[in-house]
Amino acid sequence: MDGANLVMIDTDCKQRSFRPDAIVTNSSQLPKGCPVPITTCIFDAYGTLFDVAAAARKAASEPDFSALADHWPALARDWRLKQLQYTWLRATADRHADFEQVTADGLDWALENNGLNGDPLLRERLLALYWELDAYPEVPEVLATLTARGLTCAILSNGTPAMIAAAARSAGIDGFLSAQHSVESVGVYKPHARVYELVETQLGCARDEVLFVSSNGWDAAGAAGFGFQTAWINRIGEPQDRLYANPHHVLDSLSPLPELV
Repeated sequence: MDGANLVMIDTDCKQRSFRPDAIVTNSSQLPKGCPVPITTCIFDAYGTLFDVAAAARKAASEPDFSALADHWPALARDWRLKQLQYTWLRATADRHADFEQVTADGLDWALENNGLNGDPLLRERLLALYWELDAYPEVPEVLATLTARGLTCAILSNGTPAMIAAAARSAGIDGFLSAQHSVESVGVYKPHARVYELVETQLGCARDEVLFVSSNGWDAAGAAGFGFQTAWINRIGEPQDRLYANPHHVLDSLSPLPELV
C-alpha cells in the first residue's frame, strides 16, 4: 500500500456496514454514476480542510516559545480533544457557547495538562494562530478541480463565521467556496440534525445531492444518518466509530475525492 490512497467504498452507492473487502488502494477503482448525481460538496473545516495542529507546530518553531518544542504534539492533541468534548457536552446540556470560547477553554485545559499554563503570551499566540491555520497540501487542488467541474463547494463548521472566514482567507481557499456556514445560525454543535439542515435551507439543494466530507468519523456518521452521501477523511487510520450510521467512503486524504463525483 506504499504511496496509495486507502479508500473504503460502497460500490452501489448505498449505505452499509464497514466490510474489510470494501477497501481498495487505487482510486481508479472508485465507483462512478451514483443514482442521484452529486451537485454539492460540503466540507467540515477544522481537521478536514485546515490542519488543527498547525497552530502549536508554528508556535513551537518561534524563538519566543522554544519551551513548546518538546510538547507541541501532545498540546495540539489535548487541545483538539478538549475542544471537541466541550462542544458535545455543551450541546447535550443545552448550554451553548461559541467556538471561539470553546477553543480558548480547550486550550486552557491543554496548557495546564502539559505544564504550560504560566505563559499568557504563549496562550495569546496560540489563539491568534488558530485564526490562520494552514490548509492541508492537497486542499487547493481538490477544491479547484471540483469547482471547475461545476460543483458547489461550501463549508459547514462548528467555527464562528469570523473564524471560518479568517482561516479560509489565510489559507487562500476562500475563492473556491460558494458559502461558509456556521453552527451559530442554529445555536447547537454537530452532529445535531439542525446543523446539517442548514445545507438544505441555505443552499437549496436536496440532501441526496450532497457529498459531505469530514475528517471526524462521528461527523461523517451524523451526516450519513441525516441522508447525505459522506466521505470520512481518516488521515491517521483510526477505527470506525460504532454509531447509528456509517460513512459511505473512507479516504486517507482529500486527493481521491474528485473520483467520487
